[in-house]
Amino acid sequence: MKKTVISLAVATSLTLSFTSVQAATSASVNAAHNQSSEQKVLKKVSAEKIYQDIAYLSKKPRVAGTESEREAATFVQNRLSRLGYQSAVGPFTFTGYTPAASFSLSVNGTSYSPTTFTYSTNGNVTAEIVDGGLGTKDNLANKDVKNKIVLVQRGSITFGEKVLNAAEKGATAVIIFNNTDGELNGTLGGANDNYIPSLAVTKEEGEKILTSIQKGEKPSGTVKIEGAVVSERTSYNVTATKPSTFEKKGTNDIIVVGAHHDSVAGAPGANDDASGTAMVLELARVFKTLPTDTELRFVTFGAEEVGLLGSEHYVSELSEDEKNRIVGMFNLDMVGSRDAGDLVMNTADGTPNLVTELAQASSTRLNGEPTPFQAGGRSDHVPFAEVGIPSALFIHSPSEPWYHTPEDTLDKISKEKLQDVAEIVGTAIYDRARPDHQGSLGKKSATFKAPHLYHEQDIK
Repeated sequence: MKKTVISLAVATSLTLSFTSVQAATSASVNAAHNQSSEQKVLKKVSAEKIYQDIAYLSKKPRVAGTESEREAATFVQNRLSRLGYQSAVGPFTFTGYTPAASFSLSVNGTSYSPTTFTYSTNGNVTAEIVDGGLGTKDNLANKDVKNKIVLVQRGSITFGEKVLNAAEKGATAVIIFNNTDGELNGTLGGANDNYIPSLAVTKEEGEKILTSIQKGEKPSGTVKIEGAVVSERTSYNVTATKPSTFEKKGTNDIIVVGAHHDSVAGAPGANDDASGTAMVLELARVFKTLPTDTELRFVTFGAEEVGLLGSEHYVSELSEDEKNRIVGMFNLDMVGSRDAGDLVMNTADGTPNLVTELAQASSTRLNGEPTPFQAGGRSDHVPFAEVGIPSALFIHSPSEPWYHTPEDTLDKISKEKLQDVAEIVGTAIYDRARPDHQGSLGKKSATFKAPHLYHEQDIK
C-alpha cells in the first residue's frame, strides 16, 4: 500500500513537471511568435511616409464644408485606393457657419478688442449695458434688460444658454467676459434663430465695464457684427475596409482606426489633424498585406472641428450587429507635434478598456512603460463610447502652443513622435488582429453615455 502511494506521488510529480514544462515551452513559443508578429509591423511603419502625407494635407486649411476639405477627402480616398482598398467617400450635410467678416465693440466711445462666438448672429446695436450676472434665468429674472445690452460672466451654463436667456428677456445684444486670464474663444453650440448679437471680452475688460455699471454710470455700448453666415453644407467621411484574411476562420470582430481630416479656419492643421489622418493611411498600408483574423476599418472623419459631426454620422449609420462586433476604436488626433507633451490616451469615462489595455501592453513592450490614460472627450472617440464601443483617443498632452493657429505647420512635426505612436498603435492592433491572437483581453465595456465635448472651442 505504501509502495503504491509512493508510486502515485512520483507519477503525479512527473505529470506536474511535464505539464509545467509544456506550459513553459508553450509560453516561450507564444512569446517568440508574438515578437515575430510584432516585428512584421515594426519593419513596415515609416514615419517618412506619414510626414509626406502631412506635407500634402497641410498646404492649406481644410475647413468642414469647403472645397479644400473635399479635396482632402479625395486625397485620402485616392491614397487608400492606390493601396488596393475598396474606398468610399460618404457625404453628409450639416449646418455650417462662416465667421463674421468684421466685428467691433465700443463702450462710451472707447474701442475694445472683442472676439466672436461661432454661430453668433449679425447686428448693429447701440444701447445701455446692464449687469446680467452669470446670465442664468434666475440672474435675469428681476432684471430690466429689455432693449439693452447684457454683460454676463463666463461660467455655470453654456454660452448659448446665456444668449438665449438674455434674448428671452428682450435684450438686444450680449457681452460675455472671461472668468480667467486670456482671450475667450467660444461657440454657441449650433445655429439658432433666437440668438442675438454676442461678443466676448477678456476678464480685465469685462470687470472694467462691470465696475462702471456698479458705480451707476449707465455705460452705453455699441455691438457690431457683419458678414456672419449660417447655411447648409456638405462634409465627408472616407472609409476603407480590410476583411479578415480567413473567410471561414475569422473572429467576426471589427477594429476601427480613425482620425479627422478637417481643420479650423486659418490653420493648416499639420498636427490637428493631418498627423492623425496620415497615420491612418500609413497603418492601412502596413496592414494591407499582413494576415489578420479581424476586420479592420480605416476611417477619416469630416466636420470634427464643428462638433464631432463626421464620427456622429458614422456611428449613427452602424447597425446593431456592427456595434456589437466592433471591439475597439483607435482615434488618432494630434499625434506629431514636436512641442506638445508626452503621449497619453483619453477615454470618455476615464476607465480602461480593450483599446487602452492593448496599447499599454504594446507600449510597455516597446518603451518599457505603459502609456498613461485619463478621462477626456473632445474628439471622435466619444460617439463610439456613447454606444458602448471600447475606444480611446491617442494625443500628446499638453498641447502645443500653436494649437488652432496659423502656426500649426509642417515644420513643427516630429518624425520621432510619429514613429512612436504608429508603432504603439500598430502593434496594439496587430496583437488583437493577428490570426493566432489569444483573445485574453475582454471585448466590451458597459454602454457609456457622455455629453458631447466639442474639440473646436469652448461652449461655456
